Amino acid sequence: MKPLKLILASLSLASALAAQTITVAAAANLKYAAEDIGKEFTKESGIHVKIVTGASGKLTQQIMSGAPYDAFLSADTAYPAKLADSGYATTPSQVYAYGTLILWSYTGTDLSKGVAVIADQSVKKIAVANPKTAPYGIEAMNAMKYYKVEHAAKEKLIIAESISQAGAYVTTKAVDVGFMAKSIVFSPEMKNVGKWVEVDPKSYNKIEQAMIGLKNGSPENQIAAKKFLRFIDSPQAQEILKANGYGLPAEKN
Repeated sequence: MKPLKLILASLSLASALAAQTITVAAAANLKYAAEDIGKEFTKESGIHVKIVTGASGKLTQQIMSGAPYDAFLSADTAYPAKLADSGYATTPSQVYAYGTLILWSYTGTDLSKGVAVIADQSVKKIAVANPKTAPYGIEAMNAMKYYKVEHAAKEKLIIAESISQAGAYVTTKAVDVGFMAKSIVFSPEMKNVGKWVEVDPKSYNKIEQAMIGLKNGSPENQIAAKKFLRFIDSPQAQEILKANGYGLPAEKN
């Protein structure tokens, strides 16, 4: 028969392992997909996943300031590359999905003109994620330049902290239209809210979204985070990304 102390120690260790939680910083466009992927990963591994969303640039700043995130799912490749070059990474940067930019309205604005509608007098306010920190915001600005409506839009822009906040401006009708990630309008909560059109991909740079493991957490969490990142390549996670409107690396090859 095992000594009581040994039994208690074993139970304590088992409890600690069972309760392991990793914290994943995820770009705001992943708000819904990342939660679903985390749940599937927990079912398979027993490791819990806490998702913290925000603009990729802001999350990068937090990571470089010591925030205890174990992995980072960015909306671009530049921020993960910056973290890797600065010594914060435990894995190479890897593209996990391709994003799509859309124009979204809940006010009944006629979107048949696409981005050109921004120049119409009927459109008074336009939501855009902050291009200083949000990759989708950068590409929204590029799309407006491509269609030569950036000057008409200048006084109408409402700069949101992230793509999620830009979405909130649309759904509360605080703006007439908003540039959005397709993944947001594919979520069950937003699927039937307003109308949207895809922005021609020729008008903006390809939105490659990359992931990376981080050194900020404990060694145990670094191992668990690597498992989570590998899981994103699994059929379950890939199906979730596809269902949320993302393009997949396998489809681009």
